[in-house]
Amino acid sequence: MPEAYKEAGVSVEAGYEVVRRIRQHVARTARKGAGGIGGFGGLFDLSSLDVREPVLVSGTDGVGTKLLIAQMMGKHDTIGIDCVAMCVNDILAQGAEPLYFLDYIACGKNDPELLEQVVKGVCEGCVQAGAALVGGETAEMPDMYDADEYDLAGFTTGVVEKSCIIDGSDIRKNDVLIGLPSSGLHSNGFSLVRKALFKDGGLSCDSVLPELGGRKLGDILLTPTRIYAQALKPLLGTGLIRGIAHITGGAFLEKVPRIIPDGLAASFDIDSWPVPPVFTVIERYGHVGHLEMYNIFNMGIGIVLMVRPDDVRRTVSILDSHDEPCYIIGSITEQAGGQAELHSKLF
Repeated sequence: MPEAYKEAGVSVEAGYEVVRRIRQHVARTARKGAGGIGGFGGLFDLSSLDVREPVLVSGTDGVGTKLLIAQMMGKHDTIGIDCVAMCVNDILAQGAEPLYFLDYIACGKNDPELLEQVVKGVCEGCVQAGAALVGGETAEMPDMYDADEYDLAGFTTGVVEKSCIIDGSDIRKNDVLIGLPSSGLHSNGFSLVRKALFKDGGLSCDSVLPELGGRKLGDILLTPTRIYAQALKPLLGTGLIRGIAHITGGAFLEKVPRIIPDGLAASFDIDSWPVPPVFTVIERYGHVGHLEMYNIFNMGIGIVLMVRPDDVRRTVSILDSHDEPCYIIGSITEQAGGQAELHSKLF
């Protein structure tokens, strides 16, 4: 049967080799409550946690066309971090502690060495998030993908005490917006990135730009998405945080307003934090309007926290004590429709 399957373009033996290779990486993600990999389903013992009224929070996502940059660079050991980050940061926005993660890789050809690198990145992301990798799937589909193509998606579940769920319903006028810095582009907007830099700008992954510190453009673009589990851990459960927004596609004009109660708006001072140079490069080469950039990219802010004015000092102090930089980037105002406003001394 394996020979017949091999003639159809699928290597069962290569699949076994991938499992053998990734076990050492998966072992790094072990945590209390998590079962091992290898079963038909991933196990997690919720009773092992000290949570009185547990509410499970789940998220799923991929990394979009950032995968194409990884393939162009032949560098596959960080894209898995992005996958974990995109899922985990979403459930952190509800106040949840990440518990476990599962990945799904679809490919045209099962290349054990390449797939080991992808899963190695997934495991590194899980370690950063404090989540166990409890399962996954590798699907070899030669009629769906070219031999050098693959896609990556993930799923995560976390837990939050029922009384500590953060859903934005308690956000009020004059609440303060605190931004936590991103590591760069993170994992959205790459269709525009590739058009702006490669098609319109005539650049390549090997291009070296002085404004990007003399590093290869491809290396800058592949900078992994920041995982905010450790940054937010000291704040979750304190009652200080009224809302959390994960800044991905839609950025400031969509992600923050979605959690604000009716009749309120978010007002951002876009001069209040440093914007990484990569965004300026994309804006210039892609001829993208400056304010439009804030509707597409994170512009240097990956997470926005909403806190009471009286709680700002304590919140910033907690972040400072854990060496987490932050910026006061705006406030909640009164406005019908729950919109976002961008303000700058330049406009």
